[in-house]
Amino acid sequence: MKSFASIGTALAVSLLSSVSHAEILVGVAGPLTGPSAAVGEEIKQGAEKAAVEINAAGGILGEQITLVYGDDASEPKQGVSVANKFAADGVSFVIGDYNSGVSIPASEIYAENGILQITPGSTNPTFTERGLWNTFRVCGRDDQQGAVAGAHILKAFKGKRVAIINDRTSYGEGIAAEVKKVINGGGVTEILNEGINTGEKDYSVLISRLKQAGTEVIYFGGLYTEAGLILRQAKDQGLNAVVIAGDGITSAEFGQIAGNAAEGTLMTFAPDPRLKPGAQSTVAKFRAGGFEPEAYTLYAYAALEVIKAGIEESESLEPQVVADALRSGNPITTVIGDIRFDNKGDRMDEDYTLYVWKKDSDGKLKYSMLK
Repeated sequence: MKSFASIGTALAVSLLSSVSHAEILVGVAGPLTGPSAAVGEEIKQGAEKAAVEINAAGGILGEQITLVYGDDASEPKQGVSVANKFAADGVSFVIGDYNSGVSIPASEIYAENGILQITPGSTNPTFTERGLWNTFRVCGRDDQQGAVAGAHILKAFKGKRVAIINDRTSYGEGIAAEVKKVINGGGVTEILNEGINTGEKDYSVLISRLKQAGTEVIYFGGLYTEAGLILRQAKDQGLNAVVIAGDGITSAEFGQIAGNAAEGTLMTFAPDPRLKPGAQSTVAKFRAGGFEPEAYTLYAYAALEVIKAGIEESESLEPQVVADALRSGNPITTVIGDIRFDNKGDRMDEDYTLYVWKKDSDGKLKYSMLK
């Protein structure tokens, strides 16, 4: 079995030397504004750095990558608008979106217009379960991380009163449902199962209900802004329940919003990609430029590496041909490690682990693997 990383581009370049190609247009879609803008910046920085590195090394099949950006603001309708604009602009490949509720409807537009989409952070299983030819993800799925969180609740909090909260998005509802499935299967019935609206600022009514129910453990399906506000207000109102969440709170912004209330919060995320042996030089370059490549930065970087590998393996710039090559199951060497895709476009090798938020020696809130 050959690795995409071992495939040279010399043959492909010679084959195409007499043919003139336009630049390779790659769209980067994500929340550059709105409640998840911090993650949008990570995705932008990751894709940008990868493009610079790849172009400096000769591009892809001798062609240079040009990135175009689309701000979906975490809104499904705006994500569809971005997708339509990318199609009109002649984009062939897309890195994005971040929110599952945006990626799912946008992927329909991309599929209809012959555009391959690789998301760095959309984890809802529906994204790859519809049989579309164009959907891939370099992250894992909610049924994977939900199983990890649910198993931990059953083991570590046996006999505790558990509440489940979600933010009514595709991501939040989906991952909360996966956790519910696991704990219910283990004989635990949640005492509350509530939905909140993204963008809310006052959660006093919700917190009062949690207190009245005697809540000891909260599973939260949603993103860092709402999670941070709920924790801070819960602490102020004397609710000291342990909170567990998914990868939606994997951002330094969570600690800044929640403040001291973030300490002890648990979350699921993949093994920290910054610690991968093959990522060290790339991480150093980000840090030298004053940017910490946390969370989805390196996932976006890897998404462009996947696109490059698929083009070089297929010796084609046609997205559907590239998609077929990516589904061959051959390993693709990326900054976050080797990736192999199944026929759905899911990774065959992703896993999740548990992290805990706590203060480091400098007093800064950070997440580290739970020991």
